[in-house]
Amino acid sequence: MLRDVIDKVINNNDLTENEMIYAMNMIMEGKATPAQIGGFLIALRMKGETLEEITGAAKVMRNKALRVNIKHNYAIDTCGTGGDKANTFNISTVVAIVAAAAGVTVLKHGNRSVSSKCGSADVLEKLGVNINLNPIKLQECVDEINIGFMFAPKYHKAMKYAIGPRKELGIRTIFNVLGPLTNPARVNGQVLGVFDERLTQILAEVLNRLGVKRAMVVHGLDGLDEITVTTRTKISELKEGKISTYYIDPRKFKIPLAKEEEIVGGEPKKNAQILLNILKGERGAKRDMVLLNAGAAIYIGKEANSLEEGIEKAKEVIDNGLALEKLNKLVELSQEMERCF
Repeated sequence: MLRDVIDKVINNNDLTENEMIYAMNMIMEGKATPAQIGGFLIALRMKGETLEEITGAAKVMRNKALRVNIKHNYAIDTCGTGGDKANTFNISTVVAIVAAAAGVTVLKHGNRSVSSKCGSADVLEKLGVNINLNPIKLQECVDEINIGFMFAPKYHKAMKYAIGPRKELGIRTIFNVLGPLTNPARVNGQVLGVFDERLTQILAEVLNRLGVKRAMVVHGLDGLDEITVTTRTKISELKEGKISTYYIDPRKFKIPLAKEEEIVGGEPKKNAQILLNILKGERGAKRDMVLLNAGAAIYIGKEANSLEEGIEKAKEVIDNGLALEKLNKLVELSQEMERCF
Protein backbone atom coordinates (compact mmCIF):
# COMPACT_ATOMS: atom_id res chain seq x y z
CA MET A 1 0.00 0.00 0.00
CA LEU A 2 1.05 3.59 -0.59
CA ARG A 3 1.15 4.35 3.13
CA ASP A 4 3.77 1.62 3.54
CA VAL A 5 5.93 3.23 0.86
CA ILE A 6 5.53 6.65 2.51
CA ASP A 7 6.42 5.16 5.90
CA LYS A 8 9.56 3.62 4.42
CA VAL A 9 10.73 6.97 3.08
CA ILE A 10 9.86 8.78 6.33
CA ASN A 11 12.15 6.33 8.12
CA ASN A 12 14.97 7.41 5.79
CA ASN A 13 14.99 4.23 3.73
CA ASP A 14 15.50 4.28 -0.04
CA LEU A 15 12.87 2.83 -2.36
CA THR A 16 13.60 0.30 -5.07
CA GLU A 17 12.82 1.32 -8.65
CA ASN A 18 9.72 -0.92 -8.60
CA GLU A 19 8.47 0.61 -5.34
CA MET A 20 8.84 4.06 -6.87
CA ILE A 21 7.00 2.94 -9.99
CA TYR A 22 4.15 1.70 -7.79
CA ALA A 23 3.99 4.98 -5.84
CA MET A 24 4.08 7.15 -8.96
CA ASN A 25 1.39 5.08 -10.66
CA MET A 26 -0.83 5.60 -7.61
CA ILE A 27 -0.23 9.36 -7.76
CA MET A 28 -0.69 9.70 -11.52
CA GLU A 29 -3.81 7.55 -11.65
CA GLY A 30 -5.57 9.65 -9.00
CA LYS A 31 -5.42 6.91 -6.36
CA ALA A 32 -3.44 8.95 -3.82
CA THR A 33 -4.95 11.70 -1.67
CA PRO A 34 -3.48 15.23 -1.72
CA ALA A 35 -2.22 14.64 1.83
CA GLN A 36 -0.46 11.44 0.77
CA ILE A 37 1.11 13.16 -2.23
CA GLY A 38 2.33 16.08 -0.13
CA GLY A 39 3.71 13.83 2.60
CA PHE A 40 5.45 11.61 0.07
CA LEU A 41 7.08 14.55 -1.73
CA ILE A 42 8.29 16.12 1.52
CA ALA A 43 9.68 12.81 2.80
CA LEU A 44 11.56 12.22 -0.47
CA ARG A 45 12.97 15.75 -0.40
CA MET A 46 14.20 15.38 3.20
CA LYS A 47 15.77 11.98 2.53
CA GLY A 48 17.24 12.87 -0.84
CA GLU A 49 16.10 11.21 -4.06
CA THR A 50 18.21 8.29 -5.32
CA LEU A 51 19.09 7.14 -8.83
CA GLU A 52 16.58 4.27 -8.62
CA GLU A 53 13.79 6.51 -7.31
CA ILE A 54 14.27 9.17 -9.98
CA THR A 55 14.53 6.55 -12.74
CA GLY A 56 11.36 4.77 -11.62
CA ALA A 57 9.39 8.01 -11.38
CA ALA A 58 10.62 9.20 -14.78
CA LYS A 59 9.61 5.92 -16.43
CA VAL A 60 6.04 6.30 -15.15
CA MET A 61 5.77 9.91 -16.30
CA ARG A 62 7.18 9.08 -19.73
CA ASN A 63 4.78 6.16 -20.17
CA LYS A 64 1.77 8.30 -19.29
CA ALA A 65 2.73 11.27 -21.48
CA LEU A 66 1.28 11.97 -24.93
CA ARG A 67 3.88 10.72 -27.40
CA VAL A 68 5.42 12.93 -30.09
CA ASN A 69 6.99 11.33 -33.17
CA ILE A 70 9.17 13.34 -35.54
CA LYS A 71 10.99 12.55 -38.79
CA HIS A 72 14.38 13.71 -37.51
CA ASN A 73 16.70 10.94 -36.33
CA TYR A 74 18.38 13.09 -33.69
CA ALA A 75 16.87 15.84 -31.54
CA ILE A 76 17.63 17.58 -28.27
CA ASP A 77 15.97 19.46 -25.43
CA THR A 78 17.38 22.38 -23.44
CA CYS A 79 15.89 22.81 -20.01
CA GLY A 80 16.58 23.15 -16.33
CA THR A 81 15.06 21.85 -13.15
CA GLY A 82 14.42 25.37 -11.90
CA GLY A 83 14.37 25.86 -8.18
CA ASP A 84 17.65 27.80 -8.04
CA LYS A 85 15.82 30.94 -6.79
CA ALA A 86 18.12 33.13 -8.89
CA ASN A 87 15.43 34.75 -11.08
CA THR A 88 17.63 34.79 -14.17
CA PHE A 89 16.10 35.47 -17.57
CA ASN A 90 14.90 32.47 -19.61
CA ILE A 91 18.31 31.25 -20.71
CA SER A 92 17.42 27.75 -21.92
CA THR A 93 14.60 29.20 -24.05
CA VAL A 94 16.95 31.55 -25.91
CA VAL A 95 19.43 28.69 -26.18
CA ALA A 96 16.83 26.47 -27.88
CA ILE A 97 16.25 29.11 -30.55
CA VAL A 98 19.96 29.72 -31.13
CA ALA A 99 20.71 25.99 -31.34
CA ALA A 100 17.90 25.49 -33.85
CA ALA A 101 19.29 28.35 -35.94
CA ALA A 102 22.61 26.49 -35.96
CA GLY A 103 20.94 23.39 -37.43
CA VAL A 104 20.06 21.38 -34.33
CA THR A 105 16.57 19.86 -34.13
CA VAL A 106 15.13 21.10 -30.82
CA LEU A 107 11.98 19.95 -29.06
CA LYS A 108 11.73 22.35 -26.15
CA HIS A 109 9.70 20.97 -23.25
CA GLY A 110 8.60 23.51 -20.67
CA ASN A 111 6.00 25.00 -18.41
CA ARG A 112 4.79 28.20 -16.84
CA SER A 113 6.64 29.55 -13.84
CA VAL A 114 6.76 27.32 -10.76
CA SER A 115 9.78 28.58 -8.80
CA SER A 116 10.65 31.77 -10.73
CA LYS A 117 8.88 34.86 -12.05
CA CYS A 118 8.74 33.58 -15.63
CA GLY A 119 8.75 30.11 -17.17
CA SER A 120 9.60 29.16 -20.75
CA ALA A 121 5.91 28.96 -21.67
CA ASP A 122 5.31 32.44 -20.24
CA VAL A 123 8.07 34.12 -22.23
CA LEU A 124 7.34 32.29 -25.50
CA GLU A 125 3.66 33.18 -25.22
CA LYS A 126 4.60 36.82 -24.62
CA LEU A 127 6.72 36.70 -27.79
CA GLY A 128 3.72 35.46 -29.78
CA VAL A 129 4.41 31.72 -29.96
CA ASN A 130 1.35 29.47 -29.87
CA ILE A 131 2.28 27.14 -27.01
CA ASN A 132 -0.81 24.94 -27.40
CA LEU A 133 0.11 22.76 -30.36
CA ASN A 134 -1.05 19.15 -30.20
CA PRO A 135 1.37 16.31 -31.10
CA ILE A 136 0.38 16.24 -34.79
CA LYS A 137 0.76 19.98 -35.31
CA LEU A 138 3.94 20.00 -33.26
CA GLN A 139 5.40 17.29 -35.51
CA GLU A 140 4.56 19.39 -38.57
CA CYS A 141 6.17 22.44 -36.97
CA VAL A 142 9.39 20.59 -36.10
CA ASP A 143 9.54 18.86 -39.48
CA GLU A 144 9.31 22.26 -41.21
CA ILE A 145 11.52 24.53 -39.07
CA ASN A 146 13.41 22.06 -36.78
CA ILE A 147 12.07 23.55 -33.54
CA GLY A 148 8.86 23.23 -31.55
CA PHE A 149 7.58 23.82 -28.03
CA MET A 150 5.70 21.30 -25.93
CA PHE A 151 3.66 22.87 -23.12
CA ALA A 152 4.09 20.30 -20.35
CA PRO A 153 0.52 20.31 -18.91
CA LYS A 154 -0.87 19.49 -22.37
CA TYR A 155 1.38 16.45 -22.71
CA HIS A 156 1.37 15.21 -19.12
CA LYS A 157 -2.35 15.01 -18.34
CA ALA A 158 -1.79 12.62 -15.42
CA MET A 159 0.24 15.33 -13.67
CA LYS A 160 -3.03 17.07 -12.78
CA TYR A 161 -3.27 15.04 -9.58
CA ALA A 162 0.01 16.47 -8.26
CA ILE A 163 -0.52 20.10 -9.27
CA GLY A 164 -2.44 21.09 -6.13
CA PRO A 165 -0.02 19.61 -3.58
CA ARG A 166 2.98 20.99 -5.49
CA LYS A 167 1.58 24.52 -5.51
CA GLU A 168 0.60 24.37 -1.86
CA LEU A 169 4.03 23.09 -0.83
CA GLY A 170 5.79 25.77 -2.86
CA ILE A 171 9.20 24.08 -2.56
CA ARG A 172 11.45 22.01 -4.78
CA THR A 173 10.34 18.40 -5.08
CA ILE A 174 11.21 15.41 -7.25
CA PHE A 175 8.86 16.86 -9.88
CA ASN A 176 11.36 19.68 -10.53
CA VAL A 177 13.80 16.97 -11.58
CA LEU A 178 11.26 14.87 -13.48
CA GLY A 179 10.10 17.53 -15.93
CA PRO A 180 13.39 17.65 -17.86
CA LEU A 181 13.60 13.84 -17.84
CA THR A 182 10.20 13.27 -19.43
CA ASN A 183 10.31 14.95 -22.83
CA PRO A 184 7.33 13.51 -24.79
CA ALA A 185 9.45 13.21 -27.94
CA ARG A 186 12.00 10.97 -26.18
CA VAL A 187 14.86 13.14 -27.49
CA ASN A 188 18.33 11.61 -27.93
CA GLY A 189 20.26 14.57 -26.52
CA GLN A 190 19.86 17.02 -23.65
CA VAL A 191 21.47 19.99 -21.96
CA LEU A 192 19.95 19.78 -18.51
CA GLY A 193 20.60 22.28 -15.72
CA VAL A 194 20.18 21.21 -12.09
CA PHE A 195 19.78 23.17 -8.85
CA ASP A 196 21.93 20.78 -6.79
CA GLU A 197 25.57 19.94 -7.51
CA ARG A 198 25.17 16.34 -6.35
CA LEU A 199 22.54 15.72 -9.06
CA THR A 200 24.79 16.12 -12.10
CA GLN A 201 26.20 12.59 -12.00
CA ILE A 202 22.91 11.04 -10.84
CA LEU A 203 20.80 12.61 -13.60
CA ALA A 204 23.40 11.82 -16.25
CA GLU A 205 23.05 8.17 -15.23
CA VAL A 206 19.23 8.43 -15.21
CA LEU A 207 19.34 9.84 -18.76
CA ASN A 208 21.59 6.96 -19.75
CA ARG A 209 19.11 4.44 -18.33
CA LEU A 210 16.28 6.19 -20.17
CA GLY A 211 18.07 5.77 -23.52
CA VAL A 212 19.49 9.27 -24.06
CA LYS A 213 22.70 9.13 -26.14
CA ARG A 214 24.33 12.51 -25.50
CA ALA A 215 23.85 14.91 -22.61
CA MET A 216 25.43 17.57 -20.45
CA VAL A 217 23.99 17.85 -16.95
CA VAL A 218 25.23 21.16 -15.58
CA HIS A 219 25.33 23.09 -12.32
CA GLY A 220 26.90 26.52 -11.87
CA LEU A 221 28.86 26.75 -8.63
CA ASP A 222 26.97 30.00 -7.97
CA GLY A 223 23.86 27.80 -7.62
CA LEU A 224 22.45 28.30 -11.13
CA ASP A 225 20.88 25.46 -13.10
CA GLU A 226 22.84 26.65 -16.15
CA ILE A 227 26.42 26.94 -17.35
CA THR A 228 27.25 30.20 -15.61
CA VAL A 229 29.39 33.25 -16.33
CA THR A 230 29.95 34.21 -12.69
CA THR A 231 32.21 31.29 -11.71
CA ARG A 232 32.99 27.69 -12.66
CA THR A 233 30.38 25.12 -13.72
CA LYS A 234 30.27 21.42 -12.91
CA ILE A 235 29.34 19.24 -15.89
CA SER A 236 28.57 15.53 -16.06
CA GLU A 237 28.69 14.62 -19.74
CA LEU A 238 27.03 11.49 -21.11
CA LYS A 239 28.42 10.24 -24.40
CA GLU A 240 27.32 6.87 -25.77
CA GLY A 241 26.93 5.21 -22.39
CA LYS A 242 29.95 6.72 -20.67
CA ILE A 243 29.82 9.57 -18.14
CA SER A 244 32.67 11.96 -17.39
CA THR A 245 32.50 14.77 -14.84
CA TYR A 246 34.58 17.94 -15.06
CA TYR A 247 34.54 21.68 -14.39
CA ILE A 248 34.75 24.55 -16.84
CA ASP A 249 35.62 28.24 -16.40
CA PRO A 250 34.10 30.80 -18.80
CA ARG A 251 37.46 32.55 -19.06
CA LYS A 252 38.80 29.51 -20.90
CA PHE A 253 36.43 30.46 -23.74
CA LYS A 254 37.43 34.17 -23.65
CA ILE A 255 34.26 35.05 -21.76
CA PRO A 256 34.86 37.39 -18.79
CA LEU A 257 33.42 36.70 -15.35
CA ALA A 258 30.26 38.66 -14.57
CA LYS A 259 28.24 39.53 -11.49
CA GLU A 260 25.03 37.68 -10.68
CA GLU A 261 22.94 40.86 -10.93
CA GLU A 262 24.00 41.19 -14.57
CA ILE A 263 22.01 38.08 -15.57
CA VAL A 264 18.82 38.71 -13.61
CA GLY A 265 15.50 38.68 -15.45
CA GLY A 266 11.97 39.52 -14.37
CA GLU A 267 8.36 39.19 -15.46
CA PRO A 268 7.47 37.70 -18.88
CA LYS A 269 7.35 41.10 -20.63
CA LYS A 270 10.84 42.00 -19.40
CA ASN A 271 12.28 38.58 -20.23
CA ALA A 272 10.77 38.67 -23.72
CA GLN A 273 12.52 41.98 -24.35
CA ILE A 274 15.81 40.59 -22.98
CA LEU A 275 15.50 37.64 -25.37
CA LEU A 276 14.84 39.91 -28.33
CA ASN A 277 17.73 42.20 -27.40
CA ILE A 278 20.12 39.24 -27.32
CA LEU A 279 18.92 37.94 -30.68
CA LYS A 280 19.31 41.45 -32.11
CA GLY A 281 22.97 41.47 -31.10
CA GLU A 282 23.11 43.23 -27.73
CA ARG A 283 26.40 42.49 -25.96
CA GLY A 284 27.07 41.78 -22.30
CA ALA A 285 26.79 39.11 -19.62
CA LYS A 286 23.34 37.93 -20.75
CA ARG A 287 24.61 37.27 -24.27
CA ASP A 288 27.65 35.51 -22.80
CA MET A 289 25.34 33.21 -20.78
CA VAL A 290 23.50 32.33 -23.97
CA LEU A 291 26.73 31.71 -25.89
CA LEU A 292 28.06 29.26 -23.30
CA ASN A 293 24.81 27.32 -23.00
CA ALA A 294 23.97 27.44 -26.71
CA GLY A 295 27.50 26.25 -27.43
CA ALA A 296 26.77 23.22 -25.26
CA ALA A 297 23.44 22.61 -27.02
CA ILE A 298 25.03 22.85 -30.46
CA TYR A 299 27.76 20.43 -29.35
CA ILE A 300 25.27 17.96 -27.85
CA GLY A 301 23.15 18.44 -30.98
CA LYS A 302 26.09 17.20 -33.10
CA GLU A 303 26.46 20.44 -35.05
CA ALA A 304 29.84 21.11 -33.42
CA ASN A 305 32.73 18.86 -32.43
CA SER A 306 33.47 20.70 -29.19
CA LEU A 307 32.03 23.24 -26.79
CA GLU A 308 34.43 25.85 -28.19
CA GLU A 309 33.18 25.25 -31.74
CA GLY A 310 29.60 25.35 -30.51
CA ILE A 311 30.16 28.77 -28.92
CA GLU A 312 31.56 30.12 -32.19
CA LYS A 313 28.54 28.80 -34.12
CA ALA A 314 26.22 30.40 -31.56
CA LYS A 315 27.94 33.76 -32.09
CA GLU A 316 27.62 33.35 -35.84
CA VAL A 317 23.87 32.64 -35.95
CA ILE A 318 23.11 35.49 -33.56
CA ASP A 319 25.29 38.01 -35.38
CA ASN A 320 24.05 37.10 -38.87
CA GLY A 321 20.39 37.28 -37.83
CA LEU A 322 19.54 33.59 -38.30
CA ALA A 323 18.55 33.15 -34.65
CA LEU A 324 16.08 36.05 -34.73
CA GLU A 325 14.75 34.72 -38.04
CA LYS A 326 14.23 31.30 -36.41
CA LEU A 327 12.17 32.87 -33.61
CA ASN A 328 10.06 34.77 -36.14
CA LYS A 329 9.41 31.56 -38.08
CA LEU A 330 8.37 29.77 -34.89
CA VAL A 331 5.93 32.55 -34.04
CA GLU A 332 4.48 32.65 -37.55
CA LEU A 333 4.16 28.90 -38.09
CA SER A 334 2.81 28.10 -34.63
CA GLN A 335 0.14 30.78 -34.97
CA GLU A 336 -0.92 29.39 -38.35
CA MET A 337 -1.67 26.03 -36.78
CA GLU A 338 -5.01 25.50 -35.11
CA ARG A 339 -5.30 24.98 -31.37
CA CYS A 340 -6.38 21.38 -31.11
CA PHE A 341 -6.36 20.55 -27.41
